[in-house]
Amino acid sequence: MSKKIAIIGSGFASLSAASYLARAGNDVTIYEKNNTVGGRARRLVKNGFTFDIGPSWYWMPDIFERFFADFGKMPSDYYELDKLSPAYTVVFKDESIVIGDNLSTIKNTFERIERGSSVYLQDFIDNAKENYDIAIKKLVYRPGESPLELVTPQTVKKLGAFVSNVSRDVRKKFTNPKLISILEFPVLFLGATPGNTPSFYNFMNYADFGLGTWHPKGGMYEVILAMEQLAKEQGVTIHTNSAVSKILVDDKNHAIGIEVNDERLTFDIILSGADYHHSETLLPQKNRQYSEAYWEKKTFAPSSLIFYVGFDKKLKNIEHHNLFFDTDFEKHAHEIYEDAQWPEDPLFYANFTSVTDSSTAPDGCENGFFLIPLAPGLEDTPELREKYFNIIIKRFEERTQQNVTNHIIFKESFCVNDFKSEYNSYKGNAYGMANTLLQTAFLRPNLKSKKVKNLYFTGQLTVPGPGVPPSLISGKLAADLIKKYS
Repeated sequence: MSKKIAIIGSGFASLSAASYLARAGNDVTIYEKNNTVGGRARRLVKNGFTFDIGPSWYWMPDIFERFFADFGKMPSDYYELDKLSPAYTVVFKDESIVIGDNLSTIKNTFERIERGSSVYLQDFIDNAKENYDIAIKKLVYRPGESPLELVTPQTVKKLGAFVSNVSRDVRKKFTNPKLISILEFPVLFLGATPGNTPSFYNFMNYADFGLGTWHPKGGMYEVILAMEQLAKEQGVTIHTNSAVSKILVDDKNHAIGIEVNDERLTFDIILSGADYHHSETLLPQKNRQYSEAYWEKKTFAPSSLIFYVGFDKKLKNIEHHNLFFDTDFEKHAHEIYEDAQWPEDPLFYANFTSVTDSSTAPDGCENGFFLIPLAPGLEDTPELREKYFNIIIKRFEERTQQNVTNHIIFKESFCVNDFKSEYNSYKGNAYGMANTLLQTAFLRPNLKSKKVKNLYFTGQLTVPGPGVPPSLISGKLAADLIKKYS
């Protein structure tokens, strides 16, 4: 029987869920507070430059293929995808290490830096692929309703991978600090330090070295546009500039509608893809599952200070993706996770899509996306933003051996305050709740409300976790639960 369903927010998870629910014959309407769809994945276009405001890495192409295949489509029906070669560069104080687009090339790079490491790397990636296959085929498409979902013949054999952590496993085999940094980097997408991330999650290393790094021509927002088009093809209605101010609940604890721009609208089912903490504040206090103390105790993924910079010349000694690991990684991580403060000497990431995609900058120019990971909840002022821009640009100039400051046409920034105001993000976190051991699967906030009937949640703070591919999966899981219980 067809249901009338309201979805709050229009990020990857919401668009995913909307398409599945509409395909099943439901009347689905999305309400987005901002003036464009995409949630945290939006686009900045200025002076002929194009920037992805949010996500900028396209990993796990198989997840995107599986999503579109569920609707008889392929990613290529909507956007052009290129594999980056090289995948990215890691910049250290004394050298830059280029990560190739295939494991054979990467093994040669490792062997050059640490003799014998290529053999260890092959074993490490073989194990990572095994974990990836288990995760994708056995675990991540399960809704987190019970711990028994984690119990399979394959996962029982992997119990040790949940007790140990990524950092410990990497350091058993590799001694060179640069190689250690490169191998520990991918789990940062899960929102926690390698030392707090279970070994099983080394499947991210297979996503990196095994599946490669890709780029949708025009930027990651092309994926959002594709998903918007797919949703509309399924019959989904989308309203932008439509902030939901309340989730309406009757005296029998049934969700019965939402309030949008002071208008009360009736629905059979409510699904929120907005920030989970914010979504619960839309409910009466008695209908909230999680207290403020609950959220305060959780480990959140970092926030970010991001700069979008237009340069009036082509830059040298850069690739599409560049990781600046030329300072103390562990110290910066401590300042994010243990002793929340602005970092003294931050690591940063720089992205220049115009290196491989000429459509994202005017001829002879470069678009720069610079990101510093930060602890959520920090003070955020224009003065602090400017201070840190100067810090990283000075280092960028030193490491790439060029002057860029005098070639800046414009720069814009996005930080903690913007994550709060634009996305109602808890403490201004950038991408949800970290996947630590005690925040995995059924231990994450639930997809289905335990206190309000016909109320569901999706996105990075619930199952399966942070990141773009997991968000696609989260939307499918929420849609499946709605079909199961409603």
